Amino acid sequence: MKKHTKTIILVIVGAAILIGGIWGVNESRYPNVPAFDDHFTRKFLNKDKKVASRFYEFKSKTGQYTIWFPEDYQMLHDASEYYSVNGKSYENWSASYRKVDGKNKSIYYIKVEFSKNDKNSEPIYVKGLFEEQLKDSNPKEIETSRTRIYYNYAYAYFEGTERHVVQNSKVHLPNTYTAYVADKNSNKVIEFSYDSIGEGTETSQEKRKLWFLTILKSINFSEGKSREWKPLLSNYIRNKITLL
Repeated sequence: MKKHTKTIILVIVGAAILIGGIWGVNESRYPNVPAFDDHFTRKFLNKDKKVASRFYEFKSKTGQYTIWFPEDYQMLHDASEYYSVNGKSYENWSASYRKVDGKNKSIYYIKVEFSKNDKNSEPIYVKGLFEEQLKDSNPKEIETSRTRIYYNYAYAYFEGTERHVVQNSKVHLPNTYTAYVADKNSNKVIEFSYDSIGEGTETSQEKRKLWFLTILKSINFSEGKSREWKPLLSNYIRNKITLL
């Protein structure tokens, strides 16, 4: 009986070691960065496609777009308000990055909403979005070969429950960014926002703007059949961009 029990124990221990070894091998296949430490986030990322310094390719579960995802961020998924998807027509997700420096705690958020809008009503959607988020109806506009990008930024703060927006970046560095990215060849759009909370979260407006535009320009809407996107950003951005 004792011999039988000892055999069972050895089998259990051996199985545990084997399972642990397999798990360790599987985990070692992923990059050692926060984005891949989260099992939900890694489902969306291509571990073999580090598209630029500190970015990996994010592939939507709708199959309708890809976007560059910052490696220090992790997706929020504890509630439907953080992540939801509806077939190929809609997807909403949020991600955050937390930084602790002594007594200072900083939180950085990005929020992405993919949908399909009537192209003829694009000016109305854009005006409404920027008036609501930034109290601004005249966003900046740039284009890539595939998309139209509307964006702007400001400094936002709360007094009680009331949100205030300051447009003058010479007084306060912007801590909230908003964008509307429209596909030139379809009715697909993405609303993208970025916010930072905490003292000293922003140290350079130009670096943050470059980081923000890098993500916006990376958005690649599908054309039916999947195709591999060849990045169009310059070597400077690919090699020099770093997370603030």
